[in-house]
Amino acid sequence: MIFPSLVTAQVRVGKLVIKANQSYDLGQSDILVADTLIMMDSSRLVLNKLKPDNFIRVQVAVFGNHCVIDGKGISGQPGRNGKAGVTPVGPCMDGSAGRDGTKGLDGTPGINLFLYLERVSLKGVLTIDISGGNGGRGGNGGNGGGGSPGTVHCVGGNGSNGGNAGQGGNGANGGVLTLTSKKTQLLRDMLGTKIIVNNNGGAAGLSGRAGYHGGAGLGPSRKNGKDGEPGSDSVSGLTGIKGSVKIEAN
Repeated sequence: MIFPSLVTAQVRVGKLVIKANQSYDLGQSDILVADTLIMMDSSRLVLNKLKPDNFIRVQVAVFGNHCVIDGKGISGQPGRNGKAGVTPVGPCMDGSAGRDGTKGLDGTPGINLFLYLERVSLKGVLTIDISGGNGGRGGNGGNGGGGSPGTVHCVGGNGSNGGNAGQGGNGANGGVLTLTSKKTQLLRDMLGTKIIVNNNGGAAGLSGRAGYHGGAGLGPSRKNGKDGEPGSDSVSGLTGIKGSVKIEAN
């Protein structure tokens, strides 16, 4: 496997053992080179999620059961809810409008993982999760403020409009797994049985809820104000695209 010359941050070890139920984080590195990698039961290897491509090159790899290589994209944060409008205290005054909700943030893509294994032993199931992050939910529109009551001298205040709903964030694309080995047929046989790849696109973020209208201020002798209008609905984001798996002979 050839690593890009511009990528310099790497972890190089003779033997890396990740104990059962423990996690090893690559941190700022995006390359792991090891003579021997041993992942015990339910251990986790966390990739550098700030870099789109990560590289693992191992001569001898031993995996226990329920091991995970985690390169999943980060889900987007939800949008902010709009502030509600204010119903004034004084008589015959209009309410203030609700604020719009903001868009949910997009998820980040799953990592593109280049995995070279010279020799591999699997005692259970290895999951490689390079799925895309989910889109964040859109923020809700704020409710409109109501009009204050009328009097014999003035009409009740008008209710104001509700805020618009925020759009949902987009789900991100799943990553690409490139498996390289001298024993490509062995890897093909393991895929889907002992090696489970999750490279689905992230789920679309749902839209927020539109703000409700503010009610009219009521007055004597039908000296009522007018109701406001509800905010506008928005749309959900887009679902991310599923990644792919490539097997290459060394």
